[in-house]
Parts: sequence; C-alpha cells; structure tokens
Amino acid sequence: MPGEALIVVDMQRDFMPGGALPVPGADGIIPVVEECIRKFKSRGALVVATRDWHPPDHMSFRERGGPWPRHCVRGTAGAEFVVELPEDAIVVSKATEPDREAYSGFEGTGLSGILRGKGVVRVYVCGVATEYCVRATALDAVKEGFETYLIRDAVKGINPADEEKALEELQSAGVKLVDCSSV
Repeated sequence: MPGEALIVVDMQRDFMPGGALPVPGADGIIPVVEECIRKFKSRGALVVATRDWHPPDHMSFRERGGPWPRHCVRGTAGAEFVVELPEDAIVVSKATEPDREAYSGFEGTGLSGILRGKGVVRVYVCGVATEYCVRATALDAVKEGFETYLIRDAVKGINPADEEKALEELQSAGVKLVDCSSV
C-alpha cells in the first residue's frame, strides 16, 4: 500500500545462532520476516533493510573498550543478510564510522528523508534485537513523526525480561504492536 514501509532491522548472519553476536532463537523469526516482506512487497509498500556495517576497528568492539565482540564487519560473511530481500529494497548501512555508534536505522543514514521522499507516513518494524536496534529504530520512527508499528512475531530479543521492558517502553512512546498475520 502506498504510504507505508516495512523496516527489516539487522537480519544478518552474525546476529543468528552460530554468529559472532547471536540473538538466541533469531533464526526462528526468519520465515515470519520473509512472510512480512512478501506481504508488503505484494501490496506495493517500500521495503527497507538496515544493517550494521562496521569498520574493522569500530568503537563498539571489545578491543576498543566497547561492550560487543567484533560483528557485522562490512564485506564479511557475518554482515550478510539472512533473509531474501526484493531487488528494489533500500539497504541502509549504520554504524559505519569507527568512532560513532548507531543502533537506530535512522541514525546518520538519511532514512527519514528517504521515507518522506517516497511518501511514507506509516512504518512497520521487524528484526533483531528487540531491546537494541529494533527499539532504537522504532523510537526514532516515532520521533520523526511516522505512525509506527512493531511486528511482534517478527522480532527477537536477547533477554526476555529486557525485551518485555523494551516493548513496554515502545508502547508508551506510541508504537502499536501487531502480528504479521494482521498486517
């Protein structure tokens, strides 16, 4: 439907079980995310995929004092998408500068302008990890004035308690929770 976009957050190999920074059970949402992609694509909606696209010396890595193991280094197998994206999907790379962190798909990417330029007023967010990049992306979507939905069965968090806290925060900020079957 014109005016809407699906934002697929960080569905990358390093965030899957066996990857450098795995989200437990994240591979279990792949079929649901792909179903959502097909649904949105079939009705003419924009599909956007965000990705961590870190330089090898990114500040978030433990070697530089950050909290995370090295992950999603640009150009590596770990940074590859694990879902099938449409050919015309817009790919947004974040956290691309060594000394700048970015959890949100809107942070330093120009995504807000891209969406506005395509006439988007409503966004649906899915992907990983719920309490980090999904949360930050959805909160920024609200701040940017987009009607924002989180597709509950197409997200996965690292820690169930933190994930529930993030969902409560998102709802308090105005994000509506939906399931893929209802979008």
